Amino acid sequence: MSDTAEQGWMLLVGLGNPGRTYKQNRHNAGFHCLDRLAEAHSLRFDVKRDKAEVALGRVAGRRVVLVKPQTYMNDSGVSVGALARFYKVEPADVLVVYDDLDLPQGTLRVRPRGSAGGHRGMLSIMEHLGTRAFPRLRIGIGRPPGRMPPKAYVLQDFGDDEWAEMTEVYDRAVAAIECLIAHGVKEAMNRFNARPTGEPESDEAGRSGVA
Repeated sequence: MSDTAEQGWMLLVGLGNPGRTYKQNRHNAGFHCLDRLAEAHSLRFDVKRDKAEVALGRVAGRRVVLVKPQTYMNDSGVSVGALARFYKVEPADVLVVYDDLDLPQGTLRVRPRGSAGGHRGMLSIMEHLGTRAFPRLRIGIGRPPGRMPPKAYVLQDFGDDEWAEMTEVYDRAVAAIECLIAHGVKEAMNRFNARPTGEPESDEAGRSGVA
């Protein structure tokens, strides 16, 4: 991130699937987080551009473009690539927020770069940006119980008790985003990356591997 007085735009992308059917799904954690961020900063998703819902404004003193792709998860990069070009945003200034099956529910993990790790929305973004070197904030949703297929699990709504927990998680995620914008990726990692006992630190993305 540049330290100039007036920096260019930063793209803040939340991943999810559009429509009422998917609104409360675990797989829409990125959408949920961006909604919370927009609310905290009085921003509105009142722009439709490049197959995305867009909100423009400032967060932590930085000009930001909040993006919720409406292409369905697997084609998220279509919107992100087009908007990055339109607003002249370099990959280092694109932050993607998304769900991760391989992190315990409620865990946050900030990384400056990484692989798609099987997350098809991230894979699409990497293809359209032409790089994996962009920051990301992963929101843990945990593994499915028993033998439930991962796809069924991520397309399942959060339960009522889980929603109460996730509300706090999204507030922490918003704080992590604000910290990253104001102080950089390393500071956000230091402040917000949980390190459960026995869990190795890694620069790789998780492995949702679902649509």
